[in-house]
Amino acid sequence: MLSPFEIKLLKSLEVGKDYTVELASEISGMKKDAVLKAIYLLEEKGFVKIKERTWKEYELTDEGLRYLTENLPEENVMEELKKGKKSIKELEERFGKAAVGIAIGNLRKKGAIEIRDGVVKLLKTVDFPEKNALAEVYSARTAEIDEKLINELKKRKLIREEVQKEIKFTIISKPDVELRDKVADLTPELLISGEWKDKDFLEYDITIPSKEIFTAKIHPYERIIRECRKIFLEMGFTEIKGHYIQPAFWNFDALFQPQDHPARDMQDTFYLDRYVDLEGDVVERVKLTHENGWKTGSKGWGGKWSLEKAKQLVLRTHTTAITIHYLALNPEPPVKAFCIDRVYRRESIDATHLPEFDQLEGVVLDKNVGFADLLGLLREFFHKMGFEDVRFRPGYFPYTEPSVEPEVYVEDMGWIELGGAGIFRKEVTEPLRIKGKVLAWGLGIGRLAMLRLGMKDLRRLYLPDIGWLRSLPAVKR
Repeated sequence: MLSPFEIKLLKSLEVGKDYTVELASEISGMKKDAVLKAIYLLEEKGFVKIKERTWKEYELTDEGLRYLTENLPEENVMEELKKGKKSIKELEERFGKAAVGIAIGNLRKKGAIEIRDGVVKLLKTVDFPEKNALAEVYSARTAEIDEKLINELKKRKLIREEVQKEIKFTIISKPDVELRDKVADLTPELLISGEWKDKDFLEYDITIPSKEIFTAKIHPYERIIRECRKIFLEMGFTEIKGHYIQPAFWNFDALFQPQDHPARDMQDTFYLDRYVDLEGDVVERVKLTHENGWKTGSKGWGGKWSLEKAKQLVLRTHTTAITIHYLALNPEPPVKAFCIDRVYRRESIDATHLPEFDQLEGVVLDKNVGFADLLGLLREFFHKMGFEDVRFRPGYFPYTEPSVEPEVYVEDMGWIELGGAGIFRKEVTEPLRIKGKVLAWGLGIGRLAMLRLGMKDLRRLYLPDIGWLRSLPAVKR
């Protein structure tokens, strides 16, 4: 069974004559790609013999052309050393630091120089076959040059290599049957005129694999974020948002984080050289809570609380800055709110840390809630996210007591910690006039996504890896 383009090619060309793809394309009126496809199919059926020839061509780079006309750096340095010893500094002043570095490296390989105490001495003069090779490449792109020398020139990026390929073919024979054009589409005109009765129609081979189609899809990380959002909305929570830039007051002080806490150091937090005005009863109550505990029953952190530190703007280090501000504006229970947004910390980039990442923060404010409610809520969330085994380890955070770190069990990885949770201390809630107990938690969505997607490197979530994205299902299984 011959396809229409195979038939067209056979009808256009003669048996026993050699053709290039370009010539066959010109004679048949077919595109080069169609000619190539046809000859390989006809070769499989025994009608065509294909001869392929490949060769390498070389071309000077801009740097190689400059060295051909102006001499190699090692040539220039060797000529200078013929006049006597020179210090590396003198050579660099004469030829430039980069050129001298190249020259010294290549002259030492040839055993032409020695260096002592920064002074270069010429031991012997040497030849430079590289120069001749550059000239040969310039005059003939297909020059026969020693392979070791070619590799050296490529390594120095003085020449570039291109692999050329020529395809010639000969039609050995043609089918005994009449070569008739086949119709691919049955049109209304063919049906109305009745011409279809005298036409040969193209047969379809249903065993041939179809072309793989890649549909548009939501990025897997965005899909997981949407899944987290959906779970909390279904549980009756309200989603809230806030600014990336926050006063240190709401990012740290309102959460009873001491002003000398390591997390507030410059090496952990991105500070802006900007300040905002802070005043009012809330600021005064937070100040007194830090210094002596105010009316919370606490002794506070002691020392003098600095209003100036609280006024400085920071890139928020957690979305708790958003939820605590929201509670300060909505202090009457019941309140159920969550925030999914970007946070920033001075982290070194590695497989599990980034300076910019997403956090899922949530709070529940009510009068009759307790620690068991917090653990139950988080366990339910993780179960809905597909993690069967969940446990909680005791933890410590300046603004919650008791505090825990939730962990999920992942096959082949063991127990993985995914964030922190606890109940806001009185030193947090009472200065802000929040009435009731507050259950609070913060989870790293990036790490959650890594586990769901079976990844070991957080950075892959942000790479433009089309192959990886195509390999992932378009919908949740």
